[in-house]
Amino acid sequence: MNIMALRLMFLWLLLFFLLSPSVSVAKLYPRFSSSIHRAQTLSYSTSNELYETKYFTQILDHFNFHPESYQTFQERYLINDKYWGGAHNKAPIFVYTGNEGDIEWFTQNTGFLFEIAPLFKALLVFIEHRFYGESMPFGGDKKVAYSNSSTLGYLSSTQALADYATLIIDLKKNLTAEDSPVVVFGGSYGGMLAAWFRLKYPHVAIGALASSSPILDFENITSQFSFNNIIARDFKSESESCYKIIKGSWDLIEETAKQPGGIEVLKNSFNICKNNSMPVGLLEGWLGTAFVYTAMTDYPTPSNFLNPLPAYPVKKMCKAIDSPTLGNDTFAKLYTAANIYYNYTGTATCFDLDDQSDPHGLNEWSWQACTEMVMPTDGSNEESIFPPYEDNYTRPNSYCKSEYAVDARPHWITTEFGGHVSLNLFKILNLFSPHYIVLIGYMPDRVLQTISKSIIAIVAKEGAHHVDLRFSTKEDPKWLQNVRKKEIRIIQKWLSEYYSDLYNTSA
Repeated sequence: MNIMALRLMFLWLLLFFLLSPSVSVAKLYPRFSSSIHRAQTLSYSTSNELYETKYFTQILDHFNFHPESYQTFQERYLINDKYWGGAHNKAPIFVYTGNEGDIEWFTQNTGFLFEIAPLFKALLVFIEHRFYGESMPFGGDKKVAYSNSSTLGYLSSTQALADYATLIIDLKKNLTAEDSPVVVFGGSYGGMLAAWFRLKYPHVAIGALASSSPILDFENITSQFSFNNIIARDFKSESESCYKIIKGSWDLIEETAKQPGGIEVLKNSFNICKNNSMPVGLLEGWLGTAFVYTAMTDYPTPSNFLNPLPAYPVKKMCKAIDSPTLGNDTFAKLYTAANIYYNYTGTATCFDLDDQSDPHGLNEWSWQACTEMVMPTDGSNEESIFPPYEDNYTRPNSYCKSEYAVDARPHWITTEFGGHVSLNLFKILNLFSPHYIVLIGYMPDRVLQTISKSIIAIVAKEGAHHVDLRFSTKEDPKWLQNVRKKEIRIIQKWLSEYYSDLYNTSA
C-alpha cells in the first residue's frame, strides 16, 4: 500500500478556512491547524525524564544593526546529557531543529534520537523555534509578539536558522566542546530547517538528517495535484468503495445543507455539539482534516502524535466506511470513520467545531505561510477524493493582505535556498556535495533520489510522516527497522570521517 507522508504543518491554518465558510471543501481543509478539531484536548508530559529545560538569551534580529535589532528574548531548549561521552572525548552533539510549535511536543515524538544517543554517546539538544512555544520575543508577551507585521516581521526561517547557529556555537563554547561534531535532525518543517541549516552553516554542523522534508513544494516544482492524489491513492488502495464514498460525499453534504432543516440533519448525523452554529464549510473542513491527518499518521503501530490512533488507521477508516451494518447511510459511514480520528478513545460526547484552542502553540504558521512558506500544492483533479480545485497564489495573498497587510513572497525560498530557475534543486544540492545531508522521502514533494555520495535519499514507499523519527516498537515492520539501521550507518560514516580529518589535521 502506498502510504502518503503529509507535509505536516505546512499550509493554511484552519483560521484561513473559517474566514471563508462558503468556499468548497477543496479550498478549505487544512494541512495542519492551530485548532485541530478534536474530541478532547491532548495532554503531554512535561516531566524531566527525557530532558532538562534551559533558556538561551537570543538576539531579536541577526541581520540588521538597528538599535531595536539588539533586543533579546529567551529561547527555550531541551537537553539530555545522560549518555554524552563528554567534551574531552569529542563526543557528538545531536541537535533537533525545532518546528512551528511547542518543542516539548516534538521532542516527545522524536524517540529515534533518544534511542541512538547511547550508541553514539551523544548529547541531545532540542531547540525551540522563535515565536512558538515559550520562545517569545518582546518580553515573552505572546499578544505583543503576534500583534502586527512589525513584530511578526522577525519570524522567518532565516532568523530561526541563525538562532540555531548562535545557540549551538555558544553551547559548545560553554561546554568546552568546540571539537565535538554536530549533526542536525528534523522532521517536516523541522526537516527543511535541518537540510537548509547544513547548506547555510556547514561550519557548525557536519551533517543533517531531514525526514519528510518537503523542500520541493515551492514555485510549482512539484505538481499542485500530487499531494491530494497521494491521499486518494492511500484510501483507494485499501478499498475502491471507500474511496468512492468519500469522493461523492461532498456533493451530498452540500445538497443536504441547502434543504430546509438540512443543517440540523447534518449536526445530528455527525454528533456536533448543540451550541455550534456550524456553517457547512466547517463540517467539510472537519471531515477533510480527519481524512488528511489519518493518512498522514498512517503509522504501522498505535500513535498519539496528533490524536490517539490505532495502527494503520486508514485501513480502519475504510473498514468502517465499508461496514455492511451501515447499509447505504453515507453520513453514518463518514461519522464512524471520523470517530477513528477524533474519538478513538471513545470519550467524546459531542464534537465542538467552534473549539479554536491551540494546545501545541502552532498559531503563527499562518504568518510564515503569508510571507515565505508559500506552497501551491493544494490542487485537486479528478483523481482526488476532494472536489476539483486549481491552486494559485491569488486567494492566499488576498487573505495575507487583509490579515497582516503584507504580500506573500512565493519566490523567496527558492531564491534563498535554491530549487528553481536555470538550475533545478538536484543540481543545486549537488553543488553542496561535500555537505552531508540525508533526505528521508515518501512522496513527490520529498527528494526521492540520491544525488551524490554525500547527499543521500532514503525512500520508504510504505512510510508515513517522519515515521523513522518516532520511538521504535517491537511491532515495527522490517522496512522501518531497515530505514533506521541505514540512517545509523550513514551517521557513523559521517562521524568516522570527521574524526579522521580532525586527528589527521591535528597531527
